[in-house]
Formats: sequence, C-alpha cells, structure tokens
Amino acid sequence: MKITQEFQVASSAEAVFRFFQDVPAVVQCMPGAELTEDRGDGTYTGKISVRLGPMTAGFEGQATVTSDAANHTGHIAGKGVDRRGGSRGQVAVDYAVSATDGGSAVSVDADIKISGAAAQFGRTGLLNQISQRLIQDFVNCLEAKLEAEDQAAAAEIEAEDVKGISLVASTVASGVKKLFKRG
Repeated sequence: MKITQEFQVASSAEAVFRFFQDVPAVVQCMPGAELTEDRGDGTYTGKISVRLGPMTAGFEGQATVTSDAANHTGHIAGKGVDRRGGSRGQVAVDYAVSATDGGSAVSVDADIKISGAAAQFGRTGLLNQISQRLIQDFVNCLEAKLEAEDQAAAAEIEAEDVKGISLVASTVASGVKKLFKRG
C-alpha cells in the first residue's frame, strides 16, 4: 500500500531536516512509538502500537535510517512483527524537506506491506486516513519541539498516546464529512 503525504512546518528547511536526524526526538513525536535501542550506523530497534477499536497492533522490529544532507532527503527501511496478533509489516519511507515562503514543506512517500490480521485495515483505506491523523499529531509535536525555549524543554515534549476509539471515530467522521462535501 502506498501512502503519500505532504505537510507544512513553520520552521526553516535546515531546522526541520536537522530535527529529522535526531531519531530519538523524532520517535518521541510518533504516537504509539518507542525506541528501544540504537544499534549504531543508523540502525534502531523499537516498538509501535496502535489500538484500532477492539484490535491492538503492536509491532516490534528494526529500522535503518539514512539521509542525504545536501538534498535534505532521507530513507527509512523497517520491518516488524506483531507477536500477539501474528501480523508482519515492512515499510520503506522516503522523505524530502524543501524551503517555502512560510517555513518548509515535507513530503513523505511510504510503501507499507502488512500481512495477518492488521492487513484488513490497509484494504479498507482506513490505514491511509489514520496516517493523515497520525501525521497531524506528529507535525504538532515537531513544531512544539522546534519552538521550545531550550533542549531540556524540547525533550519534555512527546506525542500523546494513540486512543483507538477516538482515532477510528475521528477517521470515520472525516470520511463522512468528505462524502457530504462531494454531494
């Protein structure tokens, strides 16, 4: 499944790209994510979980992060397993940060492959809508960290936990609004 998102950040492209190089800080802004180990050479282990109504998908795995400072781009390759639900996932993410008049634009292209029980959410389009909501939460956290008075204050800022029922409810409500706008 392909997911393409673009968002604006009210900070310079250099500041945003520099933030993306601080993987522990980035993980703090990812709802439901936890970094468990820095293995060096851009390789990390961690966990990510999302509650989707009655189902909780909790993936444990590894990701490799590479970047190109000259072009403000990067690549993330990850894979994980949900040991309780039996699902498996792989992700390849490419991102690019570019300057805009009001700060910077970030484009994200992700190729996600999920098998097992969690795969049903990818087929319904729900995963794409949920990703939009999670990206907005990420952007709010990123901007708060970049606007913090100092590093200690920035370190205190984290994304809120993902609440499955409210996430699904807001996703469904968004879909209903789009439906009525078309009509």
